[in-house]
Amino acid sequence: MLRLSKKMLFAIEAVLDIAYHAGGEPVQSREITRRQGIPRRYLEQALQQLVRDNVLIGVRGPRGGYRLARERRRITVGDIVRVVRRMETSEDPIHDEAGSELGHAVVRPLWMELQEEVMKQLDQVSIDDLCTRAHQANIQSEGRENLDFSI
Repeated sequence: MLRLSKKMLFAIEAVLDIAYHAGGEPVQSREITRRQGIPRRYLEQALQQLVRDNVLIGVRGPRGGYRLARERRRITVGDIVRVVRRMETSEDPIHDEAGSELGHAVVRPLWMELQEEVMKQLDQVSIDDLCTRAHQANIQSEGRENLDFSI
C-alpha cells in the first residue's frame, strides 16, 4: 500500500538535499542531518539502499559522502518511493487473502488503480523539478555558496 512514511519522506528529502546542496564535493550524511533534521539511523539505512538501487553513489574516504548516480532530471520521486517501499517490511494488506468478496472484487482493485495513478504522477516529478521549487522558494543552496571560482 502506498503511504507516506517517515522513511519515505526522509529519503526524498535526502536525495533532494544532495541534488540541491551539492557543490563539487560529495554531500556528507552529517550535513544532510544538520540541514534536514533527519535522524542518522533513518538516514544511513535509506542512503545505503538508494546506493544499492543506483539512485545515489557512495564515495568513500575522509571527504566522501553521496552524490547522485544520474542527472537530477533523470531521477524521479517515483524512483525513490519504489526503493523505500521495498525497504519497508510491513505486509501490504492489499495482498492479504482475508477479506470479503466486495473487498476483493471492488475495493482492492480501486485501491490498486489509485496507487498506479499516484505512481504515474510521482514518475513525472524529477529531482530537478524539486530543485526548481526549492530555488523558487528562495532556499539557499550551500553547495552553490561554497563554490569558489577564483584562479
